[in-house]
Amino acid sequence: MTIPSYLLGFLISTLYGTAFHLWRGGGAGRLLMNLILGWVGFWLGQFIGTFFGLGFLNIGPLNLGIATVMSFLFLASGHWLSQVEVKRAR
Repeated sequence: MTIPSYLLGFLISTLYGTAFHLWRGGGAGRLLMNLILGWVGFWLGQFIGTFFGLGFLNIGPLNLGIATVMSFLFLASGHWLSQVEVKRAR
């Protein structure tokens, strides 16, 4: 991978995290969580696509299709897991 593809991937994954945050709302902590989940999901999808030779919607060496799917899976599962409320016994 080249430096421009890393920069493009970072920009796209940041866009996914902020767009999800705008859609679902929340405070600064939620924004940070969504950004991290977007980044981790995107780069994990990129790694999986490269390792297994999978790919669709490729932009040069960037496996945009697989990375996008993984990013949205991470964002959705992180949102779902963050909705759990803990009840404390008195």
